Amino acid sequence: MTLAFDHSYARDLPGTFLRVAPDVAPAPRLLVLNRSLADQLGLSLTDAQAADWFSGASLPPGADPIAQAYAGHQFGGFSPQLGDGRAHLLGEIVTPQGRFDIQLKGSGRTPFSRGGDGKAAIGPMLREYLISEFMAAIGVPTTRSLAVVATGEEIWRETRLPGAVLARVAASHLRVGTFQFFAARGDQANVRRLADYAIARHYPDLAQADNPYLALLDAVIARQSRLIAEWMGAGFIHGVMNTDNMAISGETIDYGPCAFMESYAPGTVFSSIDHQGRYAYANQPLVLGWNLARLAETLVPLLDPDQTRAVDLANDRLTGIAGRYHTEWLAAMRRKLGFVGEDDSDGAIANDLLTAMEGADWTLTFRRLADETALRPLFDDFTRMEVWLPRWRVRAGDGAARRIAQANPAVIPRNHKVEEALAAATEGNMTPFHALLAAIQQPFTEAEPFMLPAPTGFGRYVTFCGT
Repeated sequence: MTLAFDHSYARDLPGTFLRVAPDVAPAPRLLVLNRSLADQLGLSLTDAQAADWFSGASLPPGADPIAQAYAGHQFGGFSPQLGDGRAHLLGEIVTPQGRFDIQLKGSGRTPFSRGGDGKAAIGPMLREYLISEFMAAIGVPTTRSLAVVATGEEIWRETRLPGAVLARVAASHLRVGTFQFFAARGDQANVRRLADYAIARHYPDLAQADNPYLALLDAVIARQSRLIAEWMGAGFIHGVMNTDNMAISGETIDYGPCAFMESYAPGTVFSSIDHQGRYAYANQPLVLGWNLARLAETLVPLLDPDQTRAVDLANDRLTGIAGRYHTEWLAAMRRKLGFVGEDDSDGAIANDLLTAMEGADWTLTFRRLADETALRPLFDDFTRMEVWLPRWRVRAGDGAARRIAQANPAVIPRNHKVEEALAAATEGNMTPFHALLAAIQQPFTEAEPFMLPAPTGFGRYVTFCGT
């Protein structure tokens, strides 16, 4: 087939990218193709086409690969030029569901590579496939994974590893860092063009607003507040919430050293480079506000000709983020707790559960709330839960067990299972990967081998960026 690519980003935003072709994969081999996603996008692909087109071995007809420019605050420090150092946007496809980017990740050096080799190993690319597809299965906004292709070459990451390319599908790759790139250069013309493009692509109704740029800030705040609340409900830790990893569309993007918390501990960190815990589980709502403040800074010149008033407008929105996030978090917790409607006691019940369950498995605690016999073994000391459970039962009422089973996954990408699958895949055995993938794509169906926490000897889990 021929992919009907459009190139609105390149067409509408000159000066925001560089044209560069992906490296040619010497011996592409398809590892996994997301056929259900391909069908949703209207793509009828053979394995051979997927292997060639999504590895860089050959370009699909109509592709016009580019590397996008962006900046970003990384662990709080500003880098004025980052950009796609190992990614190539092939173009966009337009479907009845909307416009989507198709991007290759791990596809070779670009002018933004900053000394890196532009490549990726099989493990990190399959990790992104697993985690992003699980997020989609539980309804969390996310970029999607279309394919992973082994390139047939080896790359060096402390040791030699087989290389791979991920084909990623996204509503767009516009980031907070995209706006920062041009704002840092005083290029307000491109900031305005980016804002107009973001509105047209993601928030078209805002074009008619009295102040469309303020409305854009409001819309991104709303989507990101809901997104981070969903992360918290799922026990998900992104690991690198830099501003270049916050998408204007409100999707989860750039899965690197991410993982799901098992034993509940607010300070949980998995990333090997997050030495200060900046992006720990409990800090993610705080970083949400910090990152959105950086977006607001880029938009201030557009908000009002009177810059004092523009700053006041931006600050008014920023001071409301905590309340907006709390509303979204409480909605997520009500679902997880099996509540119907709203009650003034809900926040206290949710917070008291978190106090009582510290150290217990996050996923299984919620899944087993209606079954005390199954719940007790998760706790070393069940005393606080014995006090809490009667309050919960009164508030949850009839049918809570059914609602809990519908809202809380039985299966998540357990860290030890992910590592088993990736280690086997690196050695050429994809069977564990496909078994895990099948389980997490049906996350509300109990599948015991994939439900249990890591065994005692698994140790502290550490993840890496994979660059």
